[in-house]
Amino acid sequence: MKILAIDIGAGTQDILFHDNTKELENSIKLVLPSPPVIIVQKIENTNNDLYFDGDIMGGGKIKDALIAHMEKGYEIAMETNAARTVKDDLRVVEDIGVEIVEKDSYEINPKFANYSKITLEDVNVDELISTIAKYDLKFSFDIIAIAVQDHGFSDKMGDRDFRFEKIREKLSKPKNVEEFAYWENVPEYFSRMKAVERTLRGKIKNLHPILMDSKFASVCGACADPEVSKLNSFVVMDIGNGHTMAASIEDGKIQGVFEHHTSNLAGNSEKIEKLINKLVNGTITHADVHDDHGHGAHVINPISKLEKVVITGPKRSIIEDTNLDYYNASPGGDVMMTGPIGLIKVTEHFLKEEKP
Repeated sequence: MKILAIDIGAGTQDILFHDNTKELENSIKLVLPSPPVIIVQKIENTNNDLYFDGDIMGGGKIKDALIAHMEKGYEIAMETNAARTVKDDLRVVEDIGVEIVEKDSYEINPKFANYSKITLEDVNVDELISTIAKYDLKFSFDIIAIAVQDHGFSDKMGDRDFRFEKIREKLSKPKNVEEFAYWENVPEYFSRMKAVERTLRGKIKNLHPILMDSKFASVCGACADPEVSKLNSFVVMDIGNGHTMAASIEDGKIQGVFEHHTSNLAGNSEKIEKLINKLVNGTITHADVHDDHGHGAHVINPISKLEKVVITGPKRSIIEDTNLDYYNASPGGDVMMTGPIGLIKVTEHFLKEEKP
C-alpha cells in the first residue's frame, strides 16, 4: 500500500510518500512553502490587474495581499468559488473592492484580456506527482490523504464559533483521534475540504481522498511517537503559527479539547499552565478560551493524571518557560512529519474498518 499524505499549513506543506513495505523512516519527505504563501508571492510579484479562478483554499494572508494590491491601483476580479477563499460570505469580498464574476469570464469577457490570471487551489497534484516522480521512478499511490484547517461556513454564526461548534458536536463522547477524519463523507459546510476533494477528483478519476482537519492530524501523528504510545493519560498540544489545539487523552480516546490563537498564549506561561491543568481536571469552560479571543473548549471527562504534555508544531518553544513536564513528539524521527504521519495512521485505521 502506497500512501501520499499532505499536511497543508499556514507556512509549509509537509509531504510524506509512504510505501508500507518499507520502513517509515525511508519514506520520501518534502517540506515546501504552503500554497497560500505561494499565492501571496505571486500577487506581490505581479504589477498588473488580476483575475482569479480555481476553488476555495486557505485564505491566510491572501486577503491582505489582495487589499495591498488594490491599494496600488490595480483591479481584481475573482470567480465565485475562488472569491470564497477570502470569505464565504461574498458580500464581504465585494465590500473590500473585489469584482465577483461568473466562471470562465476570463475567456469570454474581453474586459479581462489584459489581466494576469492566478489559479487558486490548495493541492496542485500534478506538480506534486511530477516532483516526487523525479525521485521515485516507479511512483504511484493507492490513497491520498490531505489535512487542511477548515473553519467551516454558516450564515448563522462567525467562523470562529462555527468551527468549535462542529468540534463540540463531533466530540459528543470520547473518540479515537482517527474518527475526526472523513472518507467519502465530508460535510458540505467544510467548504475548504470540499474544494480539495473537487480539485483532486477533477485531476484523477475515481480518486477517493481522505480529508482531515490539520489540527487533529497533528494530534494523531503525535500519538504515533513511540514514547507517546507508552503513555495512557496525557495532553497533546499542537502549537502552530496561528492556532494551538490541546487534547486530553486517556485510554486511547480524546476526553476534551481547547483551541486558542497561539499569539494569545505566547509569552504567558501562567495562562498556558492554567488552561492545561483545567483541561486535565475537567474544569475548563468554553468561556475560558472563547472570551480570550480563542475558539473554545469542551471536556467530556477529566483524565486521572497528567503523565506528560506532548508538544508538536512550529511554535512549540512557547511552552519552555512553563513548569509543565513536556515531551517533544517526533514520529518517524521528524517533527515536521507529525501531520502526514497522523494521516497515514488514519488511512490504516480506515483500511482496517474496510471503508470504501
